[in-house]
Amino acid sequence: MRILLSNDDGVYAKGIQVLQQALSQIADVTTVGPDRNCSGASNSLTLLNPLRTQQLDNGFIAVSGTPTDCVHLAISQLLDFTPDLVVAGINHGANMGDDVIYSGTVAAATEGRHLGLPAIAVSLAGHDEEYFETAAYVTVQVIRKLKSHPLPADQILNINVPSIPVQQLKGVQITRLGRRHKAETMTKARDPWGRDIYWYGSLGPELDAGPGTDFYAIANGYASITPIHVDMSAYKSMEQLSQWLEGIQL
Repeated sequence: MRILLSNDDGVYAKGIQVLQQALSQIADVTTVGPDRNCSGASNSLTLLNPLRTQQLDNGFIAVSGTPTDCVHLAISQLLDFTPDLVVAGINHGANMGDDVIYSGTVAAATEGRHLGLPAIAVSLAGHDEEYFETAAYVTVQVIRKLKSHPLPADQILNINVPSIPVQQLKGVQITRLGRRHKAETMTKARDPWGRDIYWYGSLGPELDAGPGTDFYAIANGYASITPIHVDMSAYKSMEQLSQWLEGIQL
């Protein structure tokens, strides 16, 4: 089995290094990631500047682009084979609920899916960011299952694992995305030269976090696995919208 591994925290992050070591026990792993932290990059592409690559001493390939750039470049140019699976992670911090829209980790997996490959995103949920091995362990078990139960062509798996020892993990739950209240407002400050600068505020509190959600699973000591559609069409609204538009004449 051949795996393309990427992330959004950059090739020097602990999460991707731990996951590469774990995946190497079950597959041939090629690691291609951003040369810096690209958290929050979502599905952005680098269109106005050329991409540059550098192979590191550990074999990782650093790219001067976004997570989406990394996966696209690897598959279209850097690899002389087609990987069997794209894996993104382990992200430093959770990617649950609304956060998946902004996540570079989820975006890297989505790009793999766009290019016709099964893909999963993996994140460690917790402020201490200590137990990456737990997330790596869950990822390996999921990949072993995927060999006999392939993913549907229009989906990726979004995995979140609580930052606890693997012995304390209660199990795995299949979940839906929860939802947060809006994030805190931006914070205004000044730099040493007296110029205005702005920071994004903290994440908003959980609004929809009941049983069945990814938030609930993590809060109760379970790993969360959420299947995510790449097709974002709101099919339930199409008929209603068609009726509403009937009166418009162009």
